[in-house]
Amino acid sequence: MSAIDELLERARSELERVGPREAAAAQEAGGLLVDIRYAELRERDGTIPGALIVERNELEWRLDPTGDHRAPEATHHDLPVVVVCNEGYASSLAALSLRRLGLHRATDLIGGFQAWRTAGLPVQSAAGNAGRSTGGDGDGVHGRD
Repeated sequence: MSAIDELLERARSELERVGPREAAAAQEAGGLLVDIRYAELRERDGTIPGALIVERNELEWRLDPTGDHRAPEATHHDLPVVVVCNEGYASSLAALSLRRLGLHRATDLIGGFQAWRTAGLPVQSAAGNAGRSTGGDGDGVHGRD
């Protein structure tokens, strides 16, 4: 097994990952869906309505409730956060990083945005994007996600 596969396995063992319908329910109940996909994927495939768009390279700074650069939605450490990447790889590592910042309810979406779309859940086209963006340049990895 490669080193990255081992790291991913360890990260996922610490998370209670959710499927698309569970993620939608978390959002409906006041949780925060955070889309970390890079702009090209959001433009190509659309976004999840109401999801906060935070480029991967800014995630920790934007979601740390104690930080000066936090997004307005990052209000407290008890906030339920579901991280969404394209296929559910980078989001696992990102969610673990958020947990290490004290966001103990952070997790990720199994299968990522593609699973959300396949489940028939709402998707906003890039032209009518309702997602809230914080800027940046995305996952940073074009290989698996």
